Amino acid sequence: MRHVPELGPALGRLTLPADPGGTGWVPLDDIRLELVTAVFELAAAARAFDTDDAAAAVSALNRAAWLGAWEHAVATAAARIGELVTARLLAAAVESRLPRRRRDGLPLTAEDRRAIAARLGHGSLPFLRSLDALERLVPAASASGRRGEEALAEWPEALLSVARRLESAWLALEHAAAGELEIWTPAIEQVRSWRRPAWPLWTITAAALLLATYVGLVLGGYLPAVGPLEPLARALWQRS
Repeated sequence: MRHVPELGPALGRLTLPADPGGTGWVPLDDIRLELVTAVFELAAAARAFDTDDAAAAVSALNRAAWLGAWEHAVATAAARIGELVTARLLAAAVESRLPRRRRDGLPLTAEDRRAIAARLGHGSLPFLRSLDALERLVPAASASGRRGEEALAEWPEALLSVARRLESAWLALEHAAAGELEIWTPAIEQVRSWRRPAWPLWTITAAALLLATYVGLVLGGYLPAVGPLEPLARALWQRS
C-alpha cells in the first residue's frame, strides 16, 4: 500500500516556475524553488520506503525534516535581505559623503538579521501547528495492529495539510520580505540626507577673517604691533 500522496498540488504557488523578470525588491524565487526541491526529495525518500516499510516512510517526512527545510529557507532569505539593506545603506553613505569612520557602523548586525528572520517567519504558526499534528501520528503509525492502520490512514491527509500550510507560510514570508524595504527605508534615507555640519567651516572662516582684520589694522598702524607681528610691521613701515 502506498501512503505518500502527491504533494505538488497541495504546495500550490510554491511550485510555480521562477519569474525571469523578478518581482519585488529582493529576489526570492531561487530560495522558494530550493525549498520545494527539498520537500520533493524528502517525499521521494519516503516513497522509497513506502511499499515495504510504512513506518520508515512516515519517519522520512517527519516534523524535523520539514522544519529543517523551512528554517533554511527563512535563514537564507533573511541573510539576503540583510545583504541588500547593508548595500543600500553603504550606497547612500557614498552618495552623501558620510565620513568613512561613520560608515563602519552601517552594516546590519547579527541582531538585526535575527530580527529580520523573526519577521519573515512570523506567519508560519499554522504551518508549525500542522507539523505538531503530523508528529503526533508518528508513534501510532509505527505501531502494529489496528492502531497503526488508523494512524497510517490519517497520515496522508496530515501530510497534505502540512504542504498547504507551508505554501501559506511562504506567501506570508514574501509579504514580510516586501515590508522589510519599508522598515529600512527611513534609515537609508537618513544616511542619504546626511550633510557635513556647516559650523566648523563657518568657525574657521570667521576666525580667518578676524585674524586678517587684526593683521591689517596692525600693519596699517591702527593697532600696536605685538609679538611676531612687530618686526614685520616695522619692516613695512620703514619701506613706506
